[in-house]
Amino acid sequence: MKMTQYVDGFLLPLPADKLDAYKAMANKAGEVWMEHGALAYWETIGDDMKSGGKMTFEQAAGTKENELVVFAWVVYPSREERDVIMAKVFADPRLQENSEMPFDMDRMAYAGFKPLVVFNKN
Repeated sequence: MKMTQYVDGFLLPLPADKLDAYKAMANKAGEVWMEHGALAYWETIGDDMKSGGKMTFEQAAGTKENELVVFAWVVYPSREERDVIMAKVFADPRLQENSEMPFDMDRMAYAGFKPLVVFNKN
């Protein structure tokens, strides 16, 4: 990965009974992001949630009983391209079709990140 690339990261709690709906939404979103120029789109569900420190991903995501942790990220060619791609993504009618989100958007943490150190086999 070139150091000019840019990453958006997302951390959110997901009700376990909404996993199928979230996966369908994420598949659609991933297709849209990739068509508009993202280099990679990842949506992951917490599996090995042990922590060697005092803070866990469950705590960071603010999960409650029967909630899962979603950790996701999107990679862009650059910060400038990210801004262009995001404008296209949010204007894409395919993402406007589902007005009901399977999670609480107010509990989602997200931010943009500049690469610091990168090792990549691709």
